[in-house]
Amino acid sequence: MNSIKNFNELPRIKDSCLYIYIEHSKIDRENGSITINNIDGKTSIPCASLSLIMLGPGTSITHAAIQTITNAGCLIEWCGENGVRFYASGQGETNSSYRLLKQAELAINKNERIKVVRKMYKKRFNNKIDESMSLNQLRGMEGNRVKNEYFKFSKKYKVEWNGRNYDKKDINKSDLINKLITIGNSCLYGICHAAIISLGYSPSIGFIHTGKINSFVYDIADLYKTKIVIPAAFEVASKKEYNSTTVLRKKLRDYFKENNLLKRIAKDIENILNIKYKKNDDSLKIWDPSGDIKSGINFSDIKV
Repeated sequence: MNSIKNFNELPRIKDSCLYIYIEHSKIDRENGSITINNIDGKTSIPCASLSLIMLGPGTSITHAAIQTITNAGCLIEWCGENGVRFYASGQGETNSSYRLLKQAELAINKNERIKVVRKMYKKRFNNKIDESMSLNQLRGMEGNRVKNEYFKFSKKYKVEWNGRNYDKKDINKSDLINKLITIGNSCLYGICHAAIISLGYSPSIGFIHTGKINSFVYDIADLYKTKIVIPAAFEVASKKEYNSTTVLRKKLRDYFKENNLLKRIAKDIENILNIKYKKNDDSLKIWDPSGDIKSGINFSDIKV
């Protein structure tokens, strides 16, 4: 697939594929693509068709490879083993700050923020919530909904469930199902993060979540966890395969592709925030209380 050449255009993340997780490899550039070099040999990857590259432990990457990846509009993240912890990320493929500024306006305005929060809860309940319910009541409903989903899939796949319990510093201390859910959530966070950055939003400015660098990522990922990660994790856990974590990542990768998740995330964010992007909203301007002013103008004739 062709990469976007005009970075001022609205990024068409629906044209990108998925993500790739790489560990214990050296990454370089060769003939316009990146190459992954490890004990299994050399593999060429057309990064223009990817939305996200996740670099795990034991990876090294050249300056030329980073340049190729960013020019293709692909997001790159540095993460922990199996993609389970987020450390840092590169830049997405939009140069416009329009959406980010609108997102910040919604988050700062208390009334507008509450509207966004209620929309997020509405989506989780298929728009069937009582408008008179308080945020505390909505949080209680959400907690019960998620708890019921855990028990539903535990019963369906005959996997023992004793509650969500895991160590952020060492997921191997968890039982298999908790480990798989943690890894699955991390994969989902990566895709949501890629969509958010590519569309020009900030992953830090959340509405339900706040205080963390990826607060908005958690907001968006929570829309899909019970439909995607939880059932996939319980299904894989029920098979008790020795490489369960790999099986889960591949299963989620296929789901993301088959269900066009990137396109779906972009549409859901647009509907929830109701931010309409205009083609001329990416130009450089000068801020003024009465309205933005076109840049590139010499104001030396103004009397002082």
